[in-house]
Amino acid sequence: MENYDSFIEQLKRVHKDAHRFPTKSQVELVVARLFDVLFRNHSCVPVKDVEAALNLALTDLTNCLQQEALSDERSVHSVVSALKQQLPQLYSDLLLDADAIEKGDPAAVSQDEVIRTYPGFLAISYYRLAHVLWSEGVSFIPRMITEIAHSKTGIDIHPGAQIGQSFFIDHGTGIVIGETTVIGNYVKLYQSVTLGALSVQKELSSTKRHPTIEDRVVIYAGATILGGETVIGEDSIIGGNTWITESVPSQSLVTHTSKVTIKQRTSYV
Repeated sequence: MENYDSFIEQLKRVHKDAHRFPTKSQVELVVARLFDVLFRNHSCVPVKDVEAALNLALTDLTNCLQQEALSDERSVHSVVSALKQQLPQLYSDLLLDADAIEKGDPAAVSQDEVIRTYPGFLAISYYRLAHVLWSEGVSFIPRMITEIAHSKTGIDIHPGAQIGQSFFIDHGTGIVIGETTVIGNYVKLYQSVTLGALSVQKELSSTKRHPTIEDRVVIYAGATILGGETVIGEDSIIGGNTWITESVPSQSLVTHTSKVTIKQRTSYV
């Protein structure tokens, strides 16, 4: 059994050899500054300062990326350049998400309300930014971004998931979307939905472990859909509290049968 002094020496070696990663607060600042420019989250940026504000956010991102060990094939410059090229599409996709939420939720008053107050939109927006970086070969920072959203909203979306346009998360708390999930366009999820894997064996990490959800599917609260070969066909409705591990044809209605008994009370406490 090692003594305390040798343990301290072990810790010193760990810290000496450790790579310095960006902090959560640094990454959170990058995301906040970027979305401030895109959506005026806290204050309106003067028109003449819009480009400068966006460049400041990208500079912050560059500083964070310089602290992450990227592969030889992907330099910090190439990642930031790719993000700049994809920002117009990212912005367009986020507006489509906000529009889908506004049109799909009777309680939504305006798109501005959706953007500023809906946890589903926050989780989607953080995911979409993280997914761009993930697709460019960055791993650590995208995970930090989606975990920040997870801590804020209770919605856990892996940055590797592939999600189409006009995505609607309603309420959202407890939603889990795994790394190899594929989601089509115009999909709507309610709270506590799990899109997960049938097996968590480490040797399956490079395989498709999570389901495919095709266009215009609605999945109600508490549904669990598992497995990389599981496909939910387009225009299907998945009822609450269902457990699905096999594919569902297009235009299906899947429900969970339960029994509720109501009878007259004969005594009062």
